[in-house]
Amino acid sequence: MGLFDFFTQEIAIDLGTANTLIIHNDKVVVDEPSIVAVDRASGKVIAVGRRAQQMHGKTHEDIKTIRPLKDGVIADFYAAEHMIREMIKMINPGRKLIQPSHKMVICIPSGITEVEKRAVHDSAEHAGAKDVYLIHEPMAAAIGIGIDVLEPMGNMIIDIGGGTSEIAVIALGGIVCDKSIRVAGDEFTGDIEDYMRRQHNILIGERSAECIKIEVGSAMTDLDEVPPDYAVHGRDLMTGIPKEIHVSANEIAHALDKSIAKIEEAIMSALEMTPPELSADIYKTGIYLAGGGSMLRGLDKRISLKTKLPVHVAEDPLRAVARGTGIALKNADRFPFLIRR
Repeated sequence: MGLFDFFTQEIAIDLGTANTLIIHNDKVVVDEPSIVAVDRASGKVIAVGRRAQQMHGKTHEDIKTIRPLKDGVIADFYAAEHMIREMIKMINPGRKLIQPSHKMVICIPSGITEVEKRAVHDSAEHAGAKDVYLIHEPMAAAIGIGIDVLEPMGNMIIDIGGGTSEIAVIALGGIVCDKSIRVAGDEFTGDIEDYMRRQHNILIGERSAECIKIEVGSAMTDLDEVPPDYAVHGRDLMTGIPKEIHVSANEIAHALDKSIAKIEEAIMSALEMTPPELSADIYKTGIYLAGGGSMLRGLDKRISLKTKLPVHVAEDPLRAVARGTGIALKNADRFPFLIRR
């Protein structure tokens, strides 16, 4: 390691609504929930990531938990800056004296505005970045899946994250047409909370709804492997007493139906906008799914039935965008689509 390398760190950040991943030296070194706990009186950040998530929904009046990103973009600038700074410190927990400057590649939603891009860039600079490059999430996902994005071949990528679902057709190192909708994992979680309140008269928190989504979440009722019913604990709205009920994958499929229909609608809209030569390519290659939302049981099958196209789920879909961002960092001079600000 040369002296210059010691003072400059190259890191790739997948700044997600639900989780933030940092890649350094081709390895995922940080994988933490995107959440910050703040002392209300002093405004000081007291916990970041997993520790802050353990406090989420369980805090007293002196502490509040904040999710700095909403719908894939920065909603709380101060909290986002501190979260990035603290997560970067997790890379080298032993290095105290000399804090290196950073060259960063950060991925952003494709439907992001110029103001939102500026917020991401400024947060990264305040957290110690010397050079900041931005990459659109569908492009990062395509690279992470292993697609050669510079080829004159059309590929459709669907990245279903926490805050946004990004649908893009990629060819020749650029996004030909894209559709970004703010219906994704967080919306699914909200649907489950609403369903529990309406159907079972039970009030559950965000974390419990997230667990239900993971354990019995489903996009369709006709599953090949049906998971066992899941025990849910919450507060009875009639009596105010804690109680337990059991929910099935079928119930959750009904709860999520409307949100998944919106994603299907966006996919059909993106396919309609696709130039005919690229449509011919997509017919051969199919559709690629990435992001945490693509792990929902039966989602690939449901999209395939709707579009009449083969649907492939990325290997390790949660980390596909982060992997692609890491590859883009190493090949910054080769990829013309990186946005330098």
